[in-house]
Amino acid sequence: MVEVLFLFGLLVAVFVGFNIGGSSTGVAFGPAVGAGTVSKFGAAALMTVFALAGGHFVGREVVDTLGSGLVDSEFTMVVSIVVLFFIGFALFLSNIIGVPASTSMTAVGAMAGLGIAQGTLNWDQMGRIVAWWLVSPILAFWVSGVVGRYFYPALVERFAIPQSEGSLVVLDRSGTVPRPVLGENTNRREFVGTVLVVGIGCYMAFSAGASNIANAVAPLVGNESLEMTPAILLGGGAIGLGAFTIARRTMDTVGNDLTDLPLLAALLVAVVSSTIVTFLSALGVPASFVIIATMSIVGLGWGRATRTTKLSQTVRGEVPGASPGALKADAEDAPTVGGGKSTPTPGKRAPIGDEAREDIPRSSDLFEPEATARIILLQNIVPMVATVAAFLVFRFTPIA
Repeated sequence: MVEVLFLFGLLVAVFVGFNIGGSSTGVAFGPAVGAGTVSKFGAAALMTVFALAGGHFVGREVVDTLGSGLVDSEFTMVVSIVVLFFIGFALFLSNIIGVPASTSMTAVGAMAGLGIAQGTLNWDQMGRIVAWWLVSPILAFWVSGVVGRYFYPALVERFAIPQSEGSLVVLDRSGTVPRPVLGENTNRREFVGTVLVVGIGCYMAFSAGASNIANAVAPLVGNESLEMTPAILLGGGAIGLGAFTIARRTMDTVGNDLTDLPLLAALLVAVVSSTIVTFLSALGVPASFVIIATMSIVGLGWGRATRTTKLSQTVRGEVPGASPGALKADAEDAPTVGGGKSTPTPGKRAPIGDEAREDIPRSSDLFEPEATARIILLQNIVPMVATVAAFLVFRFTPIA
């Protein structure tokens, strides 16, 4: 009987990791796939490798937090299976819809439901986690706002990456041993920029693994059914399985439906968000990547829009609303990968306070309102479903 429960627990953990892979791969590689810099298959392979690396090198602290620090309940195998089931089921629903949900919030919600039902929730630890959930989106907004106000136009000039026709890299077979060389129309700037795009996606995958592998295996580590390293390998493999299968839909959602940002803006958002998530993972705090990234997008556009005013005017609130034009205005003259073949015009930007508002077109929104509203709604509903379901089961059934 014990062996059967253990095997079933492994299957449920794989199910959770599978759904994490489906959700997180879209967040990590959606912009790169949408821009055509990497295929969905390549994104899935990179997601598997770097998520596993993030879980191995940073995610152990998060496993400890969820496995033993959040609730004082004994993680029997039955309890672990039920908690993992609620996490996996809630994430499965979000993946079916095609929207990446917060795996960390869902996992914490399921375990909080267990702790509240049994009166064993560590409120100090829960308060610490919630406090970081409140602080991290604000931090993402302001960091991105500073980048948007003071650095974004200069970054567009320096790092715009035109996309040429044909293969980026080809094999030169003229010698004894074939060697990779730049394609016929590829220049060094395009090659380096494309590598940078893919590299940032790998960084995002690393941060996702650091934060999210714990959500699949922490209960099994908490009940000592698995040691830390085998558990991380199990979680990483399950994430890879999801990346190669159901992640295709969420990559389309993030890469094509959610934002209308130029690729450079998306990459800046990725760097800010991944750094914050990796930092919180090192502290043992499960973090919501999608919420942090959303606030980073808004902050970047708001900061870019404030370039039309002096700092004193900004403090008094005399700032135009954030719009896509705040980011697109520069990108139209200096497109990133997938955006065209032109190159930036150095020295074109006006000083802060002298830029005219009409130079920032307002023809569309910073991000698609319907898609964004749907994602924000699910960000709250999915963890609530896991929390309420876990509470009801552990409170009113003898399963625990």
